[in-house]
Amino acid sequence: MLQLHSVSRALRFNFPARTSRGALTEHLAHYLLLSDTASPERAGWGEAAPLAGLSPDHGPDFAATLAGFVREFNHRQLRELLPQEAAELVGPEWPALRFALETAALDYQHGGRRQLYNNAFSRGEAGLPINGLVWMGDAAFMREQIEAKLAAGFDCLKLKIGSLDFATELRILADIRAQAGPDRLTLRVDANGAFAPADALGKLEQLARFELHSIEQPIAAGQWAALAEVCRHSPVPVALDEELIGLTDPARQTGLLELVRPAYLVLKPTLLGGLGASQHWAALADGHGIGWWLTSALESNVGLNAISQLAGTVARPGFPQGLGTGQLYHNNLAAPLSIRAGQLHYNPAGTWEAPG
Repeated sequence: MLQLHSVSRALRFNFPARTSRGALTEHLAHYLLLSDTASPERAGWGEAAPLAGLSPDHGPDFAATLAGFVREFNHRQLRELLPQEAAELVGPEWPALRFALETAALDYQHGGRRQLYNNAFSRGEAGLPINGLVWMGDAAFMREQIEAKLAAGFDCLKLKIGSLDFATELRILADIRAQAGPDRLTLRVDANGAFAPADALGKLEQLARFELHSIEQPIAAGQWAALAEVCRHSPVPVALDEELIGLTDPARQTGLLELVRPAYLVLKPTLLGGLGASQHWAALADGHGIGWWLTSALESNVGLNAISQLAGTVARPGFPQGLGTGQLYHNNLAAPLSIRAGQLHYNPAGTWEAPG
């Protein structure tokens, strides 16, 4: 009989003290472990780590909801659980929990060895190109990160913008381009909805001179008509991120893409409802001629591994994904994931630290 249980870990950030993250000094991850009473040594792992301020299911009641779900699951006395069935057991209002159960079922189905898919990445034969993430902070801290990423061999960087004075951010981008032109370095920026609709196109005109690959979510989510105008006239390709969160109705998903016509979608399984939900968005984007990439959302190595192995199966070869943020924690679960020369690598023969 299948049994589910959960454990939690407070992941503590490695940020230097001078980069204030407000209340986000740690991130709570909940792990689901799926096993069979007849062979408890074979366990599938999944991670539910709702993100404060973004995840529809983040809140003080999440732990109680998770505990209640585990009790209900065990009362069902299931003998098998396919990944697509796992997603159906959880309502769409709980995307992080759906991601965790779906991942645990997929891992269990493949032997509980943390190899969820069979591809060159999961077999340890090839790395995944990723963008080096530069976190918001003061100008000196951002420059320090940029220099470290370039020295580490990244050829694609993503910068969070919108928290500093815009003139300062333009100077930082100018500094980067002085070190590396677009032939050497791809630049992505993420505004997290920081621009007012009336100011967005003017700011995008100023950003365009840096030959950016894309800008994520230039204006706040929920303003479809304004966003459509921005996408229509922007000299920088626009990617949708927060705009996708909570949008689970297929007709509205299609309506968004047909109205707004973005250049890209940024797919985060923890926020969108899992691996299957992300693949649905990817197929929808493909059908509308829209590009996309997968991105982690501060998961520990369990969630990061699942998203990375999905990317190894479905992502366009050579196109940088938004992965690798698990290195931000000093008490992450030890895992055979590593970053070398701007690529994420997995060693299937390596050792995993068990949750708990």
